[in-house]
Amino acid sequence: MTVEDLDEIFEIETASFRSPWKKKDFFFDLTENLFSHYLVLEKEGRLIGYCGVWIVLESAQITNIAILPEERGHNYGEFLFDKVLELSKREGATELTLEVRESNLVAQNLYEKLGLKIVGRREKYYKNDGEDALVMWVKL
Repeated sequence: MTVEDLDEIFEIETASFRSPWKKKDFFFDLTENLFSHYLVLEKEGRLIGYCGVWIVLESAQITNIAILPEERGHNYGEFLFDKVLELSKREGATELTLEVRESNLVAQNLYEKLGLKIVGRREKYYKNDGEDALVMWVKL
């Protein structure tokens, strides 16, 4: 991902989440956060998805993953997630974690398919509606 991708990324972000990140959050990660890495997925020259990960020492934390709603159901999310797992391992991570909305069963099922397990809960994690997040983890 580059700064030039931010308009398309923001389109995907706002179409995907009830509490989307702001453009300035992505901009900060791309320009100042030395721990952040982002991969994008293109189809016919158009960005259709992205995934971000922060890698600190041996720990990788997925920050966000999203696919345009009209492009879902084609395993693009799984493909992108696999690429981020590969990147995390190459960068020396030995574990990966993420938070997912308690109500997002589709995402939970994907993460479980990829080997992640629920290891905890963050109460009222999502500020816009107070929904809990489930913490999922996997050893790489």
